[in-house]
Amino acid sequence: MKVTLHSTDKIVTVNGHQARIWEGTTEGGTPCFAIIPRIACPIAANAAEFERELIETPPVRAELTAAISTRLIL
Repeated sequence: MKVTLHSTDKIVTVNGHQARIWEGTTEGGTPCFAIIPRIACPIAANAAEFERELIETPPVRAELTAAISTRLIL
């Protein structure tokens, strides 16, 4: 399965660790979200560009927030 994700400005705490909510769609067009506590790029990559793009975060959509069930939080 392939998923295209976009970062949001929503941060949640999972098992005592902060994680960002990412939203996106599967290759087939199904909306989905991911709770990602860490993300990085290889040392050889352009980290400055990566960090700049990571800071650009649109607000999380209201329907996505409503879809995040506490049963999904580990």
